Amino acid sequence: MNIVELIIKKRNGLPLTKEEIFFFTNSFTNGKISDYQFSALLMAICIKGMNKKETSYLTEAMLYSGIVVNLDRIKGPKIDKHSTGGVGDKTSLIIAPIVASAGVNVPMISGRGLGHTGGTLDKLDSIPGFRTNLNLKEYKEILRKCGTVLIGQTKEIAPADKLFYQLRDVTGTVESFPLITGSIMSKKLAEGIDGLVLDVKTGSGAFMRKTSDALSLANLLISTAKSFDKQVIAFITDMNQPLGNNVGNWLEVEESINVLKGKADGDLLKLSLSLAGAMIYMGGKSKSISSGIKIAQEKISNGDAFNKFVEVVSLQGGNPKFILNPEKYRKPRFVKRVRASRGGFIKAIDNYTIGMASLELGAGRKSLKDKIDPKAGIIFKRKIGDKVKKSETIAELHSDSKTKIDIASEMILNSISYSNKKVAVPRLIKKVIT
Repeated sequence: MNIVELIIKKRNGLPLTKEEIFFFTNSFTNGKISDYQFSALLMAICIKGMNKKETSYLTEAMLYSGIVVNLDRIKGPKIDKHSTGGVGDKTSLIIAPIVASAGVNVPMISGRGLGHTGGTLDKLDSIPGFRTNLNLKEYKEILRKCGTVLIGQTKEIAPADKLFYQLRDVTGTVESFPLITGSIMSKKLAEGIDGLVLDVKTGSGAFMRKTSDALSLANLLISTAKSFDKQVIAFITDMNQPLGNNVGNWLEVEESINVLKGKADGDLLKLSLSLAGAMIYMGGKSKSISSGIKIAQEKISNGDAFNKFVEVVSLQGGNPKFILNPEKYRKPRFVKRVRASRGGFIKAIDNYTIGMASLELGAGRKSLKDKIDPKAGIIFKRKIGDKVKKSETIAELHSDSKTKIDIASEMILNSISYSNKKVAVPRLIKKVIT
């Protein structure tokens, strides 16, 4: 087969066969196709799409580009969660210890930042010493010891996805439903899980801005999971503003610590409890999602969830002193307050711009070679529906670069619109598909 012919075929909107999809997946994974040629194919897929069969073949090809982990020797159900990506979405750091402390195994293989959205691995990397590059023996051993483990893809697990993921991030091909589905499901199926809870985002800070698109993606993910005989529950959730208050790697870890300690309230806590409740229910530890939520609340209240987070951080090489005393973490060189340009109610936030502002500050990558500053980010003081006075602080920016902080400040000011009348708060959980 010839990669140029496949690029032309997909550019012309024609479906690719299973053999062709396996060919380009394996050839790129093995270094036989150049980045520029594969970028062209990704763009053709992004523009022309793939049908359900093509998407299934792509997921299968990416899954079997590596090995599927066997966790049969670890007793109990293995349930994971995946989010399609958003701004300030740090729920993985919260729900993994909650669910593990409730007796459900959570083997979690996560990714890095993609486009304007943050990545769980980048957040974990901000914890001094924390190792996300465990081998499979270590992965199984830590899961057996404490009931959860949080790593990135190893060389053995879905290597095709890791390579696809890096290239999609810098070629404008993130939003493709088939590519998203292949990426999510190949990693998750390779983990050795029994079930999966999906958090499909919609809004200005999501890859699916329309709720109808989020529903379409959720149904595609569900059908793919079921074709591999996996349990699945999907949540359609709002991403029209940052989830929680903090955006940026260490800042999000710090906010997660506050949630696990029972010191935070609001949308981040609500969504974390809902997702954890669904995982506890799917893992057979409760009779319903609502009763699973109650168990999750108890695990925060009695300290089990936070203690589990400290345990997994320690087992993966992280320094627990920063989890126990986050105020000891190193500070950014510059902190700047962003003040409201006028009084009124916050009507809307362009959450995509917020994500790009965090990248500008150093919290994400614009190219493959960019280094992330773990301290960089944004702390929001106000959210949609809040009433503010002119010149009141609405956000606080953290960075080691004054130039970057000034640019990001202007971006944030331009991303917020106001109303003289009271504004309704966006509905956080729009739909649950069981």
